[in-house]
Amino acid sequence: MYVVAFSGSPRAEGNTERLIRHALAVLEEEGIETELVRIGGKPVHGCTACQKCFENQDKRCIIGKDVVNDCIEKMIAADGIIIGSPTYFADLSPETKALIDRAGFVGIANGGLYARKVGAAVVAVRRAGAIHAFDSINHFFGISNMFTVGSSYWNIGIGLEAGDVEEDAEGIATMQNLGRNMAWLLKKIAS
Repeated sequence: MYVVAFSGSPRAEGNTERLIRHALAVLEEEGIETELVRIGGKPVHGCTACQKCFENQDKRCIIGKDVVNDCIEKMIAADGIIIGSPTYFADLSPETKALIDRAGFVGIANGGLYARKVGAAVVAVRRAGAIHAFDSINHFFGISNMFTVGSSYWNIGIGLEAGDVEEDAEGIATMQNLGRNMAWLLKKIAS
């Protein structure tokens, strides 16, 4: 089994990535292969609604000059997908939104590439707005016919400066429980 996680934060080793790593550590303890991909801070083009993915049906976005097609390949290969974002004005980072929009259209255009995969949202927040970002990611999973994994609380962690989330004991426990829940569901689906 394989879980790929995408960090939409431009801060390498920032709060979003740290939260994701807590969930991935548990998945690895459960014997599941994991990979973390940073998309934040890279030039990621938004969807242009050109509809070429529906025309071509080649499991790719026509925009080929960024990391999104590589991300789509990893999503297709994965059993589970984690998408993490910092909270920007009560929503996703632009890189996260671009990934969701383009991968989403490609997935739908090609017959439901992510159907019955397991998905989990992870959101870092300074103070408020995380639930909207959390919902935006989960909407992608829902429209993609995926199973969404929750935890003992919404999958969020609180912190401003890089590393602040390490002081959010409840947030860390939520990520660890998320990893356990994701591992459990993946194993149930595989059996």
